[in-house]
Amino acid sequence: MQTIASRCRIPRLWQLLLVLLATTGLFLAGAAPTSAHAALTGSDPKQGAVVDRAPDQVKLTFSEKVAMSDGSVRVLDPSGKRVDTNKTTDLGSNTYGVRLRPGLPDGTFTVAYQVVSADSHPVAGAYTFSIGAPSDTKVALPDQEAGGGLVGALYDAARYLSYAGFILLVGGAAFVLGCWPRGASVRPVQRLVTGGWVTLTAATLALLLLRAPYTSSGKLGDAFDMGKLGDVLNTKTGAALVSRLLLLAAAALFIAVLFGAYEKREDPKEKKDLTFGLAIGGTVVALGIAATWAMAEHASTGIQAGIAMPVDVLHLLAVAAWLGGLASLLVALFRTTAVDASAVQRFSTVAFTSVVVLAATGTYQAWRQVGSWSALTGTSYGQLLLVKIGLVVVLVGVASVSRRWTGRIAAEASGLAPEAAAAVVVEQRMKQTAHQASRQTSKKPQKKAAAKPAPKPVTVPASGQGGDDDPERSAQLARQQAAMDSAREKRIRDADPYRSGLRRSVLAEAGIAVVLLGVTTFLTTTEPGRTEEEAAKATSAAAAQRSGPLQLKVPFDTGGTDGKGTVQLDLDPGRTGSNTMHLYVKRPNGSAFDVPEVKVSLTNEAKDVGPLPIAPDHIATGHWSANGVQVPMAGTWKIAVTVRTSDIDQITVKKNAQIG
Repeated sequence: MQTIASRCRIPRLWQLLLVLLATTGLFLAGAAPTSAHAALTGSDPKQGAVVDRAPDQVKLTFSEKVAMSDGSVRVLDPSGKRVDTNKTTDLGSNTYGVRLRPGLPDGTFTVAYQVVSADSHPVAGAYTFSIGAPSDTKVALPDQEAGGGLVGALYDAARYLSYAGFILLVGGAAFVLGCWPRGASVRPVQRLVTGGWVTLTAATLALLLLRAPYTSSGKLGDAFDMGKLGDVLNTKTGAALVSRLLLLAAAALFIAVLFGAYEKREDPKEKKDLTFGLAIGGTVVALGIAATWAMAEHASTGIQAGIAMPVDVLHLLAVAAWLGGLASLLVALFRTTAVDASAVQRFSTVAFTSVVVLAATGTYQAWRQVGSWSALTGTSYGQLLLVKIGLVVVLVGVASVSRRWTGRIAAEASGLAPEAAAAVVVEQRMKQTAHQASRQTSKKPQKKAAAKPAPKPVTVPASGQGGDDDPERSAQLARQQAAMDSAREKRIRDADPYRSGLRRSVLAEAGIAVVLLGVTTFLTTTEPGRTEEEAAKATSAAAAQRSGPLQLKVPFDTGGTDGKGTVQLDLDPGRTGSNTMHLYVKRPNGSAFDVPEVKVSLTNEAKDVGPLPIAPDHIATGHWSANGVQVPMAGTWKIAVTVRTSDIDQITVKKNAQIG
């Protein structure tokens, strides 16, 4: 028997799907904001540095190449006024510069940047440096992070819907052409595939409009700024989205032929030729649409990009063939009576092949994006990847149950056509019910039937006085016939008890797939583990270079006899925590100078910490030392050195330095 049966009601199906979608929404809403895909690994002047004179330009170095336009880097003076020329320059080696105006005053300056990483995600941040000495600053940067807020939420939702639309469009069309050609004439399947096209098109348009505020201002109103839209079209992501829209126009023609001329073809040879043409054309369009993701996101950056992009395309197509075909099968199982066992068997083979392809391409992608066991468990990307792997394992387990049900269905098909098989089942059930009723009636005592009045003769109306020529009567008969057909179709759908297991397992697969798609969407917006670790190493190296052993030379003059010299202060390792300090006092000619007293104090004015007094011990001629000098936090510290050369002659000299 080849028809599909169910004891579930359609409203319950949609209620369950809504619950699954709501669960996915809560999962998406509860996730932490994703980190950027490029990190600032160095700068000149360095973060927190105090320079003697104003630099000609500010240089920023990132962990990977970024897209930067004029205005992407802003340098603000203590009063909040811009002091850069608004012109950025690519200096090579992932380093970018912006020139400063001449004649800058002393004080603390703020460098704010907002760029786009090579895999299309926005990166924003800020740091400060000082000229001459630190000062108060009136700069107030917006709390809005790049890619966050309402615009970020809308953009992520559109990204999710674009993946869902692609899966329904490509997977549904592949299911019809490769597994169930009769499905081209089934309305629910037509609506599913067409809905996938509409969803993908609308989501792509939304992504294109939201791209400018998503990567810059964060203001929803900028989505309709034609000038900023023009800037987006000149970027890699903009070109990919426009290409997707053009390919979707070709996909619309494909759908029109598939659900129009194709299903009307009756000649086997003509239908075979048209199937071949649609398969070739549909494959080309599907490859092109999948490539619009590969060329603009993770696969286009990092190591082995030339291999990663075609692998990513293959991965997306395998996902669509499996999950999109699954959605089509779910609709066919619950909304039609025409799907047969051979179609289910063919899809089972397609799904198994897709899983094998997904395992191979997914393993390569995991290695490329994660790179190490530590990144697999210690980064957000790796942890999400583990969740995705777990969901895929569960999905494959449920799919294996579906394959067993498919085998049982095939074994009991007996070569009957779907409607014939269902009719046989319905007839057998009706006969069984009638037989049971007859047996129950025979057991009851017979009563004498009452006399019935003779039936009245039925008068057939003459032509023109009702009957077939009566529109109201015809409409009533049509409604009755439609109700009878609907009831018969429901009996057919509920006739075969061997299909209910398959329908439950396929429904479970679809529910898991909804959540899996949400996790996959998050993976596309999360910094890859390999990139995160490399950026962290680069940042640590830059910090180590900036915050290594500190050495200061401070000249002094107490004004008395033999009161001039230089104090050399060495702080090792020059970071937060415990340090060792050495002081060397020398005369102007470089010889060791034993002065009566040397004292040091540390003050962090920004954090209102200190002064922290340090009393070094005299070790040798002109040499003092102190162990266990504690620096409680990283930042700019004012180091005050007090030198006494006689009972009445002493001076305190101060110097700012970055520690930690």
